[in-house]
Amino acid sequence: MNPMRDLSRPTVPDESYVDEIAAETRARAEQVGAWTSGFSGAPETSAASIAAGLAEAKPELDGLLHTIHSLAETAYDEHESVAAIAAVLRDRGIEVETGLFGVETTLRATTGSGQGRTIAILAEYDALPEIGHACGHNLIATSAVGAFLALHSLFEQDPGAVPGTVVLLGTPAEEGHSGKEVMARQGAFDGIDAAIMVHGYGYDCADQVWLGRRLLEVTYTGVAAHASAQPFMGRNALDAANLFYQGLGLIRQQMPPISRLHAVVAEGGTRPSIITESATVQCYVRSKFPATLKELSERVEDAAKGAALMTGTGVDVTWDEHPPSLPVRSNSALTQRWAVHEETQGRTPLPGGVLDESIAASTDFGNVSYRIPGIHPLIKTADAEVALHTREFAAASITPAAEDAAHDAGYGLACTALDFLVDDALAAEVDAEFERDGGAVDVENYFN
Repeated sequence: MNPMRDLSRPTVPDESYVDEIAAETRARAEQVGAWTSGFSGAPETSAASIAAGLAEAKPELDGLLHTIHSLAETAYDEHESVAAIAAVLRDRGIEVETGLFGVETTLRATTGSGQGRTIAILAEYDALPEIGHACGHNLIATSAVGAFLALHSLFEQDPGAVPGTVVLLGTPAEEGHSGKEVMARQGAFDGIDAAIMVHGYGYDCADQVWLGRRLLEVTYTGVAAHASAQPFMGRNALDAANLFYQGLGLIRQQMPPISRLHAVVAEGGTRPSIITESATVQCYVRSKFPATLKELSERVEDAAKGAALMTGTGVDVTWDEHPPSLPVRSNSALTQRWAVHEETQGRTPLPGGVLDESIAASTDFGNVSYRIPGIHPLIKTADAEVALHTREFAAASITPAAEDAAHDAGYGLACTALDFLVDDALAAEVDAEFERDGGAVDVENYFN
């Protein structure tokens, strides 16, 4: 034992692995060339009008970025955030609907000719408990609103410049609740041909791994007994929970390296002198592909039931109190258009494979991307070492750099959306790629 170690404090995690990943990312990034696209997209005059529209709306958008950040409303409680977005839109004479698809804090607005294809630009605005907008959803919302306002302004100037329909879709409750899946099951994405959004990050990255995620809750029921006088008359639910928790650790040795298991014992008894009658374990199961997520889920459920057999306890296995999230399936044709536009803003979006995929989270946009073509790129909002879901990232989400990121992201979203509506060849390739990748999946029933 190190005699200098203060046992009242945890050790400081070693940052060597993070440093090595950062060094590898820098090395790979130096080899990245300029982005190209085989499609012409919308006319340059339209891009210029989009840029002008965003510049004109910048005071409103900067204000919205800060307002949503200060509200920091958590899942399904984003009433004031929705009201703030709606106010910006209505001040421009845009009709706004709220409370759609069975969720009070949804929002929908449309612009364009209404003839042709339809593309949705998605806005998130929920925060995390205690640490606020530590995932930067205020930036997601602001960039989406900015893109929509710029396209609406272009449509007012020249209706023929925006064929089809652009939908601004406010999607609440991404953090741990899969609000987009709840909306999808009520028809939110019916009639929409593609969906796009952007997320703040420590890098500009056109395509990065997002893992699918499921939530498992396992409740063990035992028999209470005096832990000293008659322990043999009990059946210990905490023992079952302990065995399951250990089993998860052993499963990790034989699962794909990009898969993830993490759990907490949410309930583990009341007194040491009583054999625990009830114990509950909550577990996140994550993986890179839908098929590996399904297979890993089955193994985890087997482990949960096996612990009950070993301890003589009862077990109740409940999956997905909130709908599961599938991994994100990015459409490369749309990704290329996004990256080309971001380069005009002085950014250098990294292609997939440059950032280490082991640093991966989850998002309910994955469920959208298996219904219709979509992209979920990242835009640099903070320094690379600032991680999502930290107070440091929350602070970074209202800096001048965040304001610039929201502006640049709004430009990229607007131009990419317009490309899809204008360029028939691009739209055909987007659809063809989606079908080559497996086409639409029955997301709601995938794990049944």
